[in-house]
Amino acid sequence: MMTSNEIRQNFLDFFASKNHKIVGSAPIVIKNDPTLMFTNAGMNQFKDYFLGNKKPSNPRIADTQKCLRVSGKHNDLEEVGVDTYHHTMFEMLGNWSIGDYFKAEAIAWSWELLTDIYKIPKDRLYVSVFEGDKKENLPSSQIALKEWSKLVPSDHIVFGNKKDNFWEMGDTGPCGPCSEIHVDLRSDEERNAIPGQELVNKDHPQVIEIWNNVFIQYNRKADGTLEKLPAAHVDTGMGFERLVRAIQGKTSNYDTDVFTGTIAEVAKITGKTYTFGDSKQDVAFRVLSDHIRAISFTIADGQLPSNNGAGYVIRRILRRAVRYYYTYLDYKQPLLYQLVDVLSRQFENVFPELYLQKSFVEKVIREEEKSFLKTLEGGLRRIEDIKVTNN
Repeated sequence: MMTSNEIRQNFLDFFASKNHKIVGSAPIVIKNDPTLMFTNAGMNQFKDYFLGNKKPSNPRIADTQKCLRVSGKHNDLEEVGVDTYHHTMFEMLGNWSIGDYFKAEAIAWSWELLTDIYKIPKDRLYVSVFEGDKKENLPSSQIALKEWSKLVPSDHIVFGNKKDNFWEMGDTGPCGPCSEIHVDLRSDEERNAIPGQELVNKDHPQVIEIWNNVFIQYNRKADGTLEKLPAAHVDTGMGFERLVRAIQGKTSNYDTDVFTGTIAEVAKITGKTYTFGDSKQDVAFRVLSDHIRAISFTIADGQLPSNNGAGYVIRRILRRAVRYYYTYLDYKQPLLYQLVDVLSRQFENVFPELYLQKSFVEKVIREEEKSFLKTLEGGLRRIEDIKVTNN
């Protein structure tokens, strides 16, 4: 079975073989773009290329990008830990064409990688195509339909509306129709009972999107209108954690080696057991293993917890994690900072900035935990005093 590190490297090697320049992840914290608080997609750092403001040294680019989606247009926070496939911070594997190749190559290569390199069974994959939108005068994606029809049977092609198949990173900026790839991880018995085609984009926990091929053709202006860009581009994003789950044959992202090391450390620290279920205790394990990534990497990238803006988002994530371990793991002292070491070693060769700042990140997190635990315990004492007074 491929490890998560092998899966990530295979992606980068594949696109290097297609003449893509492999670049590093941009920081998760965005300081020079007023339209975004955090990097929420791999394409953020290439925005000026899409708009024609800058020219890349190579029109073909690939990377793995740290992303955070807990604020603004893409907000997944309340699902995190409760379900098996949403995260705060996640890795987005991506390949880009800046005015070079377009839909035919992007679609063919995504299929080649998934089926030939990763060996995901073809009959478990479904694709979606933009059906068009009359209100915005957007045509249906006939080229994408033609290219997918060469690779998959018609009953594995789903037509999606603007909500599902027109991608925008925010309220303004480069955007365009997209073609998603979904994988059906259900048992054969379940698949025979209900075709996967009927469950695409229906929030089924075992029929999930893993890759989105976005065809950047427009710019969303501040007044809400769309203008056509001078050149057409490809912007793809594949959820690394979901991909690993599909390849490793798991039913939850948290059961893969992306998260099992952190979950094992939480069990060691608390003396509790993770049972792979839906109990509040199990949710707490998942919340901690997810949230520590967002907190640690954001601090390593220069954003400290605070009471406003991006800093408040991180403080809110940290406090959610504290509430979960305090309440459901019965742990009453700082815990999160103890996870930084195992996390930093796991990603030392992928995102080395955390490993290099490990001591600093641990210190910041520990102080935040101590402060909030004090507040939490004080609040609980006041509630008990009120109960006693009222009785």
